[in-house]
Amino acid sequence: MMDALKSVRTRFRAYQLGQAGASYSYFANQHFTLVEGMATDINITQVRREMEICGKESVDTLHITSWDNDHCSSSGLKWILEALRPSRIEYPGYPPHTDSARSCLQAIRSYQAIRRNTGVKVIAQCMDPPYLQSLESGKKLGYRNIVYHPKELRESSNDNSTVKLFREGSFNVASLGDVEDPAIAAMLRRCTIFNRETDVLILAHHGADNGFTTRRFLKEVEPRVAICTSNYDNHFDHPRQEIKDMLFERGIRIFTTKHGDVIIESVPPHTGKYRVVNLKSNSTQISSAYEYEAKKRKLLSMNGDTLRNIYKPGFKGLK
Repeated sequence: MMDALKSVRTRFRAYQLGQAGASYSYFANQHFTLVEGMATDINITQVRREMEICGKESVDTLHITSWDNDHCSSSGLKWILEALRPSRIEYPGYPPHTDSARSCLQAIRSYQAIRRNTGVKVIAQCMDPPYLQSLESGKKLGYRNIVYHPKELRESSNDNSTVKLFREGSFNVASLGDVEDPAIAAMLRRCTIFNRETDVLILAHHGADNGFTTRRFLKEVEPRVAICTSNYDNHFDHPRQEIKDMLFERGIRIFTTKHGDVIIESVPPHTGKYRVVNLKSNSTQISSAYEYEAKKRKLLSMNGDTLRNIYKPGFKGLK
């Protein structure tokens, strides 16, 4: 039914870019995942610093949620491939729809071929519906990542963003890309693992008020922390005031990259407590800091009968 409680040093970082876009990393169990193919003069230094802190010389997984230019830029992706040498690339499951997106996909294929010629195998995985259908269903409470979407391709490219719950570490982070459709939000609300175990929620579409993030969604998922990557002078005014109001009503603290990077790290002995800090712009000075306890720590401390009632309500045992 579940894994035992583990000690896993875990770090998450949302990077300031100085322009529209998103860039994150998640480190757990010695695995470093860089989220989104974005690199600017501002975040390049911080990504390298984060990898140094985590003891990594290269990226294990590059996870790209969307082909949009604020999630994967041609210049940023090429720098990441050349400088950080990812071993695995998870790229969007829908066809690239712009010249920039097509250039990005070609860069991934070229990188894979070049590395293969030097005897290094790089896995480039399209996160499309057939791939998701091939995965084992996420059933256990524990430390395995889960990909939830795209289950099928939609007309809107935003709704084909990859949705993934990073749960290899001592706290879990939900990455939503640019999804907008309330039906996708409803699907996630029905997923017991997602709504019981999400600690950190990266707001969908940079905190846009598009019908995805609702009071009901926040009530049922109830993350401890919400993250929004947005430039200080972004003309979309992300996160929108309506979203901030809903988060305030639920007591969910929001951290943005408008004023500096957001760092979340597990607290020794790395079994569930974590600390969230908002840095001042382009510095190591702390603007604010808070501590929380991961949901999985509490869940993994429960007895088997209680957990079965949570994850399989009404279950009466095998006959």
